[in-house]
Amino acid sequence: MKNIRNFCIIAHIDHGKSTLADRLLHFTGTISDRELQEQTLDDMDLERERGITIKSHAIQMDYTVNGEKYVLNLIDTPGHVDFSYEVSRSIAACEGALLIVDATQGIQAQTISNLYLALEQDLEIIPILNKMDLDSAMAEEVTDQIVELIGCNPEDVIPASGKTGMGVEEILQAVIDRIPAPKGDPEAPLQAMIFDSVFNSFRGIIAYFRIKHGTIRKGDEVKFVNTGKKYHADEIGTLKLTMTPKKVLSAGDVGYIISGIKQAKEVKVGDTITLVSRPCQDVVKGFEDVKPMVFAGIYPVDTDEFEELRGSLEKLQLNDASLVYEPESSMALGFGFRCGFLGMLHMEIVQERLEREFDMTVITTVPNVGYRAMTTKGELLVVNNPSDLPDPSTLASVEEPFIKAQIITKSDFVGQVMTLCINKRGVLTNQVYLTADRVELSFEIPLGEIVFDFYDKLKTISKGYASFDYHPIGYKESKLVKLDIMLNGDQVDALSALIHRDNAYELGKRICLKLRELIPRQQFEIAIQAGIGTKIIARETVRALRKDVTAKCYGGDISRKRKLLEKQKKGKKRMRQVGNVEVPQEAFLAVLQLD
Repeated sequence: MKNIRNFCIIAHIDHGKSTLADRLLHFTGTISDRELQEQTLDDMDLERERGITIKSHAIQMDYTVNGEKYVLNLIDTPGHVDFSYEVSRSIAACEGALLIVDATQGIQAQTISNLYLALEQDLEIIPILNKMDLDSAMAEEVTDQIVELIGCNPEDVIPASGKTGMGVEEILQAVIDRIPAPKGDPEAPLQAMIFDSVFNSFRGIIAYFRIKHGTIRKGDEVKFVNTGKKYHADEIGTLKLTMTPKKVLSAGDVGYIISGIKQAKEVKVGDTITLVSRPCQDVVKGFEDVKPMVFAGIYPVDTDEFEELRGSLEKLQLNDASLVYEPESSMALGFGFRCGFLGMLHMEIVQERLEREFDMTVITTVPNVGYRAMTTKGELLVVNNPSDLPDPSTLASVEEPFIKAQIITKSDFVGQVMTLCINKRGVLTNQVYLTADRVELSFEIPLGEIVFDFYDKLKTISKGYASFDYHPIGYKESKLVKLDIMLNGDQVDALSALIHRDNAYELGKRICLKLRELIPRQQFEIAIQAGIGTKIIARETVRALRKDVTAKCYGGDISRKRKLLEKQKKGKKRMRQVGNVEVPQEAFLAVLQLD
């Protein structure tokens, strides 16, 4: 056990985690030249196309130094704030972390937040200065930033390059010297923590775990503590580039277990595995439950595919534990699910994965956040969907979630960033100059305001230099109203939104204008209205297509024309009562791109 090292790689987006992981794998001979490709560990098409890591990937390397053989378990983690839950799970399975900082960009917001996650779990941090082969690398400046952040010596920072392979040997040496071996008792009762799981259509559900104490053998009868289910370990093994079956795994090892589990509900990430014959007394203190930030409805385009969508979401949740969903129904869209995501990118990725991996075409409604409503009777309701908000007459107050946003940017853009945050109802709480030209701004800002386009706008005004990180700080009371959109007097619940009273009129007007462009003209007139409660605040009309019924009347008395027009009017009126307005899919998403 003393020769095992478990470590993960943490960094901000695009600081070169996956490229450096490739070098480590290549250097230790875990993968041959033939198998090596860019970002070897990113095995999803989506990850390769976008150049981002979405899932954590675990892999085992063997490395011999001075005649002694070491087993290194590496977990490559995502950098984006929307996938921070993946990072927290990977950290729970490790004893050390490589903190990678891009020598051309310096320390950024996710660098700091991922570092804090690692420090909370008491991990040993090895700082690495990556991309040293570039001409624009600012080695001394960035080293000073790292020293200031972690409080290490400048000599502890390892200069490296994922592209050229510089510094890889020093990194492996540092992993062996500085990261402690896992602590645990191989003789104690088995106690292992599940940190990930995948669905395989031939073998059922495969769970990845890290053993804290005890030993597991092939064929043992095991029990998943939280769900209380019992299984036989049909196959256990370690995670190389492919799965490598083993007879025995003991404390400190990271591996997988296949036990023919069919139901997605039976595996919970963070659960503890133990033996039925010698159960452990307490469960592993893993990571906390996920708190979704953004809620949106996902509906099948064809209403018959509701059950298929349920199955797809179950399988997807196995592989993406931060996805939360529950069934709901909508007047406009039929049956579907209300899903909770960690952010807009997460939502986009889930939608893409449903289409690619499960062949489901879905409609996504306008994303919103979860609110709390207090009724006049003193009841507290959780409102995830605007249509659940009680009637204004019984509503005492509404609270919305606030976050603390940390934005690190160049000092040239401080003015624009402040303006953006203040327009989004943010309050500046702190401003710290990290170096002469880098500022950290802290804001308290309503989560609902940053859900749509905040991140894109921030990148635009700062020419891509601002980095953004946030965490929830609780609920505060706000003057929120429910904006309803009505077509010919019928409410379209998929388009309603909860917004601040001051912005309601403006937004209502803009949505109506946008819908007028998108809704195709019918044989009858369509009234598009935005209202708060019973008060209409904006209206647009889609004009009817009309047939020229008076074409055959040339000359003659005006009353003949009038008679024909009246007759047409009656027909239109009847048509309007019978006909219904079809809202195209673009209209649901158009509300997002209003600016």
